[in-house]
Amino acid sequence: MLGVLVLVHEWGHFIMARRSGMKVEEFGFGFPPRLFGLKRGETIYSINWIPFGGFVKILGEDGDSRDNPESFGSKPLSSRLKVVIAGVVMNILFAVFLLILGNFFGLRIGLFDQEIATSARDKKIQIIQIAPNSPAEQAGLNVLDEIVGFQSNGGEITYVRTTEDVKDFTSKHIGETLRVVIKDGSQEIVEVKTRVNPPEGEGSMGIVMALTGVVSYPWYESIWRGAYDVYILTYNTTYSYGLLLKTLFADGRLISEVSGPVGIASITGQAARVGFSYLMQFVALISVNLAILNIVPFPALDGGRVMFLLAEKVKGKPMDKRLEAAVNGIGFALLITLMIYVTIKDITKFFTV
Repeated sequence: MLGVLVLVHEWGHFIMARRSGMKVEEFGFGFPPRLFGLKRGETIYSINWIPFGGFVKILGEDGDSRDNPESFGSKPLSSRLKVVIAGVVMNILFAVFLLILGNFFGLRIGLFDQEIATSARDKKIQIIQIAPNSPAEQAGLNVLDEIVGFQSNGGEITYVRTTEDVKDFTSKHIGETLRVVIKDGSQEIVEVKTRVNPPEGEGSMGIVMALTGVVSYPWYESIWRGAYDVYILTYNTTYSYGLLLKTLFADGRLISEVSGPVGIASITGQAARVGFSYLMQFVALISVNLAILNIVPFPALDGGRVMFLLAEKVKGKPMDKRLEAAVNGIGFALLITLMIYVTIKDITKFFTV
């Protein structure tokens, strides 16, 4: 999944560079050192050892070869800006494409509207949030697990149809160990010890549930709904990142977990087991995340390159190559360090669950 999203992003840079008359020297998946490469025309297509991203190497993108008409630096500012932001645009368009397909074939959504709930199919009660250190977390329940019912000691199953059925059952068995029948690809029984006096807002098991169902639309309606869904995703994701950074710098704390490729792979596998519609929604979410993160004005990211190009416009002459290379090098090193940190954190969490 990450490979597809990286290729989509870099394909945007590649296509726009070629359309702008620039020479693309290398189209790489992963970061160097190179594992192997294949040259087609004037471009080397390579697979590299560090699998945390990708790149498109354009002639003169470091400021050299400005006298070469095929170089990045020889082109107008507008052309260079288009090349830099093309990857972000491709990630957004790919998310729109996925959600157009999803809305046409059917997406699983929360049924909080009675009109939508009436037309939905394959309804389920699913866990959408698990409180830290709660009985549900300790029992190994996961987000997206479907609650089918509860099994008695005699083996009989009390099936549930609504979230109220679950609440009513647990309220009658406070303090007991419940045998919860769940589905996560396959059906199984999970024992959960309920709490008599849970923290406020958590409930005896420590979960938040929602009734979900599959909803689909005609093709002509799916188009605008796919675009609208991506707009909502982009707005909420941007807001969440802003809130995360605000609390990090203002309060010195993280309000949510940060995951890298290993954590994303774990969630992707879980989404795939639950259903293809979930997988499409999750891939669209990650694609939007990649777009937003890449447009942040941080060195070595697309947003950082945009910042240097705009500074060049204001200054009226090219930026100092050594300064730009040094700043981007530091930014890249920080990003790789962060990626290694969250990867180790994800692996540690994976083996301690």
